[in-house]
Amino acid sequence: MYMVREDTTTENSDEMQKIRTALIGYGSVGEKMHAPLITVCPDLELVAVVERRQEKSKEKYPSINIFRSLEDLLEADAADLIVIVTPNEFHYPQAKMALEAGKHVVVDKPVTIHSDEAKELKRIAEAKGLILSVFQNRRWDGDIRTIQKILAEGILGRIVHFESHFDRFRPQLAENWREKDVPGNGITYDLGTHLIDQAVMLFGKPDWIYAEIFKQRTGAIADDFFDITLMFGGIKARLTASVLSKAPVPKFLVLGEKGTYIKYGLDVQEKAFKAGELPEGLNWGLEDAEAWGELHLENTYMTYETERGDYRLFYQNIADAILKKHTLRVKIEEAITVLEIIEAAFLSNREGRRISFKVN
Repeated sequence: MYMVREDTTTENSDEMQKIRTALIGYGSVGEKMHAPLITVCPDLELVAVVERRQEKSKEKYPSINIFRSLEDLLEADAADLIVIVTPNEFHYPQAKMALEAGKHVVVDKPVTIHSDEAKELKRIAEAKGLILSVFQNRRWDGDIRTIQKILAEGILGRIVHFESHFDRFRPQLAENWREKDVPGNGITYDLGTHLIDQAVMLFGKPDWIYAEIFKQRTGAIADDFFDITLMFGGIKARLTASVLSKAPVPKFLVLGEKGTYIKYGLDVQEKAFKAGELPEGLNWGLEDAEAWGELHLENTYMTYETERGDYRLFYQNIADAILKKHTLRVKIEEAITVLEIIEAAFLSNREGRRISFKVN
């Protein structure tokens, strides 16, 4: 078993309680990340995949059932947990359909395109007593878990500045729905969702938002750059992402009255998933020492060990919440806050001003 379990049920009891899980969509993220994470979770069983035209999932999972639509899967009552990994524009109608059918639901981030849609999903889930969560896997990146530890221990003293980058070099446009003229496209709804969620996880709701959101590549239809400032009392958070950044820049920069933490490089899990590695074993999510971040304090400098990154904990928590063993870690209320911040960021970009963020 890959993690310490917090219950004392027997192996046979665990097997009886496996939650039938279906994956809606089998694109790159569904195939390389969601499906492996589901299959290694001891309390979940991947029993079905919705693929409209192919049967690619059967190559790795020959025993699963293939359905051509969510409607067909729900009519067959083939699963208890529905995981939606389709383009953003389909998230709301598919999640609503699954919830109304009495199914627990996980939706890939950002959950829906509009915050009002997410609020409606929340209402349905609560009325039916169902689990509804959002795949915010990057809460379990090793670097952000390390920053949580540094802040909890007060190593940097009072924090004044938090900077988070997610830069890549992809100068050529891709044949991907995120770069086409469809609702919910662009880098802000993609990487921006992760960075905003991490900042809200650390600091709560912001006082105001200021954003610059651009299309920088020649011929770009969707936004491919953002620079978003969130103000949390005396803490300025700068969140930015570009697809035209070739030189290394810090992934994180945290400034406090006692010193600075700086970290380069992405969490190791994404590269492992892309290479087809199963999320198993004692070394999963561990970063090599040469990639650790640095602490620069008043009279000393040191490398600081990166915590283990572990996306497996997301799906274990989903299973535990369904089985009523633990509370849900990624709540729909938090996803709604992230969407409201994204909406405010686009408004700020259009109007060129700070947007006050009123707590609802």
